[in-house]
Amino acid sequence: MHRATDVVNVDPEIMSGMPVFAGTRVPLYNLFDYLVAGDSLEKFLASFPSVRREQAIAALEIAKEAMLEVASSRR
Repeated sequence: MHRATDVVNVDPEIMSGMPVFAGTRVPLYNLFDYLVAGDSLEKFLASFPSVRREQAIAALEIAKEAMLEVASSRR
């Protein structure tokens, strides 16, 4: 399991506090936009070379865990 703080950074001095991949200025929503549009993870990584594959996968895992928590809290 990954800690969100190791993958995502929120700092008012970086992109006005928008969640970005840690160590970059790449907003996290860009990954989801690419995937929703039908683009591959490889295309996203090629477009944003400052994001490491491990970061992108960890972000997806964190999102999945968050959704599972929401779902289980509604039972």
